[in-house]
Parts: sequence; structure tokens; C-alpha cells
Amino acid sequence: MEKSATKELLSWIKSFFIAFIIVILVQKFLFSPTTVYGESMEPTFSDNDRIIIGKNTSIERFDIIVFDAPNSKDYYIKRVIGLPGDKVEMKNDELYINGKKYNEPYLDKIKKSHKYRKITEDFTLEELTGETIVPKDSLFVLGDNRLVSYDSRQFGFISFDSVIGEVKFQFFPFNEIGIRK
Repeated sequence: MEKSATKELLSWIKSFFIAFIIVILVQKFLFSPTTVYGESMEPTFSDNDRIIIGKNTSIERFDIIVFDAPNSKDYYIKRVIGLPGDKVEMKNDELYINGKKYNEPYLDKIKKSHKYRKITEDFTLEELTGETIVPKDSLFVLGDNRLVSYDSRQFGFISFDSVIGEVKFQFFPFNEIGIRK
């Protein structure tokens, strides 16, 4: 009877160990959960929103990515605006990439609440970075809450190597009594 119990215990330990290894591998190479801190991506993401990051994706314009902050050990979450070779500028609260005007519907709520004020100051890449286009292996990123976001307008381009992954899924946070924020 004791041999049977020991065998069962070892079977359970082995199963938990295998499951633990699988979770570690999935988190390291495929998907990873994290939490958004701060207000730089509001209203798309709020403080304490929980997200899942996909790690094996190709990055495209307007994707939301998580990356190593260029000036600290933190992670930042921002929207990709400029890809390598892109010329990016902002004129009268309108985004232009390679001379083409782009609509940014994710900014509608903020623009509506600040209807008498620009939410993004005018700029060109050259004014901000000294470069006329986004360099090879780099990205130009902006937060959706342009009035408070610390992004490529301040720290410049980010490298593809600093990208941890693309936001794939959002869990909606609940307050202490179970009401969605």
C-alpha cells in the first residue's frame, strides 16, 4: 500500500513539474500576461488593466506593443506609428505618414473631451529626432493619451530588439465589489 501511495505521489509531482515547464515555455516564447500601469494609453487601456502579450508576431503600423523602456528597467506600452522608412509628422492634430493623412479613431474620446485644445503638438521626425525617416530596425511609438504620454517624442526611436510583444487580449478589471471599471 505504501509503494502505491509513493508511486501516486511521484506521478503527481511529475505531472506538476511538466505542467510548470510548459507554462514557463509558453510564457517565455508565446504569450505572457502583464498589467498596464499609468494613463499614457487611455482610453484604450487604463491603469491596472490586464493584458496578454503575443511574442511571435510581426509588428505592423497601429499595433499596440510592450517594450523595454529606453531609459529605465520598466516596460512601456505604446502604439506603433512609424515603421522603418516612414516619414512621420503631425499637423493640426492630424497624423501624416509618408505624406498620407491617417485617421486615428482610438483618439476620438480624448479629442471630444478636449475639443478646444490640440491633443498632439505639431512635429516632424526631423524636429524630434534629427532623422527624416524612421531608421532601419526601429519604430516610432506614441501613447494614445498624447497629453501625458512619455513616448518617442521624448525618447526617440525604439529598436525592434526592445519589443517584448504585441498586445493580443485585454482582461477587463473589476473594482473591489465586482463592477467593471
